[in-house]
Amino acid sequence: MTTVAKAKELRSIADRVIGYGKCDSDHNKVLANAILREKAAVVKLFEIIGPRYKDRNGGYTRVMKLMKQRRGDSAEMAFIEFVDRDGELRKARPPVKSIESIVKEEM
Repeated sequence: MTTVAKAKELRSIADRVIGYGKCDSDHNKVLANAILREKAAVVKLFEIIGPRYKDRNGGYTRVMKLMKQRRGDSAEMAFIEFVDRDGELRKARPPVKSIESIVKEEM
């Protein structure tokens, strides 16, 4: 649980890193390592998280705003989570098929 502003900022960083994890190349590993900085996190990104979102073109994370505000400064609070994973708070809509995949299916 974090503030809405921090969750929205983290969403853009997480989506970029997951984009690196979808293509297993040395260059993408260097870019991901510059952001994550932990070997275990980079390995998990390229072995588990990247292949999970291979068919999805963006929108890997979700920010869910909470109704309650933080005591003290009344900041809006939110959860950030990955979509299409076990134990998620709300089920994700299936990814929209791209035009290229539709054309390939028709051939």
